[in-house]
Amino acid sequence: MVRYSPKASELWKKTNWKKLRRSLFRLQVRVWKAIRAGDKRKAKSLQKLILKSYAARMLAVRQVTQLNAGKKTAGVDGKASLTSYERLNLSAWLSHHYNNWRCQKLREIPIPKKDGKTRILKVPTVYSYCTSIQGSLGIFSSL
Repeated sequence: MVRYSPKASELWKKTNWKKLRRSLFRLQVRVWKAIRAGDKRKAKSLQKLILKSYAARMLAVRQVTQLNAGKKTAGVDGKASLTSYERLNLSAWLSHHYNNWRCQKLREIPIPKKDGKTRILKVPTVYSYCTSIQGSLGIFSSL
């Protein structure tokens, strides 16, 4: 994991997000072109490359912890909002465990409806959500 550094927040804030988005987009275009050409083997290998890529991992962590509307809602793990240091640790953890990750249980929250019934909202953990976002970045169609 990332060792504690007082400059962790600076490192997170100074990350060039535009460059990461551009890098990920180039990989996504390559997947799209492979699918369009009918080369399933190349498309699958490019999707695996996206799963391993630094850009996809960092953008997934940013999406879940900063941009998502439910960023303050805690899952089963109790994590609601992460510091810059914890975000960097999450990114490092994802880089080592993207292959053997198993989803954890969802936190169930009952929400009352207007007609008196309740609806169950299921909230994933931060780690689960990051892995699902990272995986969905490379998948355009079912291969």
